[in-house]
Amino acid sequence: MTHLKEGDVAPDFTGITETEATVNLTDYRGKKLILFFYPKDNTPGCTAAACNLRDHFSVLQKQGYELLGVSPDSAKKHQKFVDKFEFPFPLLADTELSTIKAYGIWGLKKFMGKEYDGVHRTTFIIDEDGKIAKVFTKVKTKTHAEQILASFA
Repeated sequence: MTHLKEGDVAPDFTGITETEATVNLTDYRGKKLILFFYPKDNTPGCTAAACNLRDHFSVLQKQGYELLGVSPDSAKKHQKFVDKFEFPFPLLADTELSTIKAYGIWGLKKFMGKEYDGVHRTTFIIDEDGKIAKVFTKVKTKTHAEQILASFA
């Protein structure tokens, strides 16, 4: 799992979103960023987590948070995911795994008796200065926004 911890400087990244817009960490300087990594678009757990964040997006924004999702899926797949579920936040297409690996969440996973490499569902809260304020390695997919908000209450 991730080697990063609270207080560490968040690794910089640059990538493209579902609209093919370029985004990087410095775009969020001066803002609080919820950077959530998930394995794959349109899977049950990933959809539940992203929809929960969508449903609480206005509350999170009122608390000063911006959101950015990241998975290895392509920009085209992300666009379909965004269109289907009407996400108000961008999704970064990390097909080369550069951001995923920089955050240390690519690794061995087990599912139904099989082992494979993949993304470990993890969320980082990055503060206004680009430092990691919180790391969630045990994401509650159906109540993730509440999990985030409760951690700072």
